[in-house]
Amino acid sequence: MLTIGQIFRLLTIQRVLVKHGLDELVFTLHLFRSVRWLQRLLPWNWFRKLDETRGVRLRLALENLGPIYVKFGQQLSTRRDMLPDDVALELAKLQDKVPPFPGSIAREIIERSLGKKIEDIFRDFDETPLASASVAQVHAATLKDGRKMIVKVIRPGITRLISRDLGIINILAETLERYSRDARRLKPSAVVAEFEKTLLNELDLMREAASASQLRRNFSDSEVLYVPEVAWELTNRDVMVMERVTGIPVSDIPALEQAGVDLKWLAERGVEIFFTQVFRDSFFHADMHPGNIFIQPDGDGHARIMIVDFGIMSSLSEYDQRYLADNFLAFLNRDYQRVAELHIESGWVPPETRVDEFEFAIRTVCEPMFDRPIRELSIGTLLLRLFQTARQFNMVILPQLLLLQKTLVNIEGLGRQLHPDLDLWATAKPIMQRWMDDRVGLRAMLKGTRDTVPYWLNRLPQFPHKVMELVDRLQDGRFQVELKSGEVDELRSELRRNNRNNTRVIIGCALVLAALVIYLIGPGAWIITGFPLLPLLLGITGGWLVVKVLGEL
Repeated sequence: MLTIGQIFRLLTIQRVLVKHGLDELVFTLHLFRSVRWLQRLLPWNWFRKLDETRGVRLRLALENLGPIYVKFGQQLSTRRDMLPDDVALELAKLQDKVPPFPGSIAREIIERSLGKKIEDIFRDFDETPLASASVAQVHAATLKDGRKMIVKVIRPGITRLISRDLGIINILAETLERYSRDARRLKPSAVVAEFEKTLLNELDLMREAASASQLRRNFSDSEVLYVPEVAWELTNRDVMVMERVTGIPVSDIPALEQAGVDLKWLAERGVEIFFTQVFRDSFFHADMHPGNIFIQPDGDGHARIMIVDFGIMSSLSEYDQRYLADNFLAFLNRDYQRVAELHIESGWVPPETRVDEFEFAIRTVCEPMFDRPIRELSIGTLLLRLFQTARQFNMVILPQLLLLQKTLVNIEGLGRQLHPDLDLWATAKPIMQRWMDDRVGLRAMLKGTRDTVPYWLNRLPQFPHKVMELVDRLQDGRFQVELKSGEVDELRSELRRNNRNNTRVIIGCALVLAALVIYLIGPGAWIITGFPLLPLLLGITGGWLVVKVLGEL
């Protein structure tokens, strides 16, 4: 049920759409296609001449509708897997800048939120904001001990405004899905739900402070990246106080050159830092545009990179990391069959997808990229092409991967602005290779053994009981199945599974007995084998085989 405020807001949206020639979008809906001829009867269409492209008109309309719609357009710009390139590129130009609210109101919010007078907290507080955005604005301040800080304050009344506009955007998305087949395929309701989640997260400054603190801890030993410190005692949901950092904006190339910064070194370190966040820490800053990065020269050609604004962060599971690393390396080797197999093996596309068809589609899209020198290859563009191709095969793109792709585009653009000949592959490949080595091969096996030894030592006392229980179950014939009509395939599968389980149990018990025999003989036998940890490894392997079978019963 629409509220009175939402009805008036819908009328405003209709007026803005007409103003920018976007009422044509309404007539593309299945519901109105049969009466599309009515569009020519509308008076404002008789003499109107549309000079701008659809992307420009959409961007201008969103800017007219206000900050929430601007942020929604920014979110849509990351969905280049589902939007035409011209529209996505135009929406990426949207700037989240709104007029500031009075500093006196910011002062009131801070005092009410922290329960103290401004004079009791800060030596001085500048009521003129440093920056103002749709959700919050930032002020400069100095603590009693002389530390320079920034104070981020949530915009008053923003929760009510967000609730109203999100309700309308949800209604529009549901209407599109109801009457448009293309919209149902693109799932605008899911896009809106993800946007709502992101926006509501930005309203909680405790969440942003926690993200900043985590990133600072991840790079506490770094001499290249510096993350400002949060003043936790002065931070809550509506107010965040953080160390103020200063430096040269990363986009100010002349100032960096004048300060003697080695731009090639800076570009490579920036790429390294980002891929370290992705593959080492699985936690990355997802809004690394030039306005959030400052450079502090150290005088010898090097510098310290300083990052601010931690409202948009993201993380990747080990599954996502493996997907990215494997695909990037396979692509670099032009092994398109492996790329296709990886998508199917990881479950990103349906298992019934034909590898040869998927491989051909990937080759068609990606092969032309190799016509350019390898240093000009874009990892962000590669990822986008993979997403666009895989989407044709019903791949569901996860939000964190979209954020990663958007941030990669920012990093690449910035890196090549600093140093046009930057070879991103040469910089990123060692980090991905190191991550793969840590999880595959001997090093990964030793690490896995070390991590699981406490678990198996804890389970060993239960081992004799589990073995006897398994033997009893085998003697009781619990692995037998009855043949029923139409279940021949299931019977065969069950028989194969039983045989496999029996083999595992026999091998597992043999390994455990061998471990016990070697252990009882004494250290001399361990040394003769050439591997002192042999009895432990045999016991763990055998126990794992038996417990795995028990877990499947």
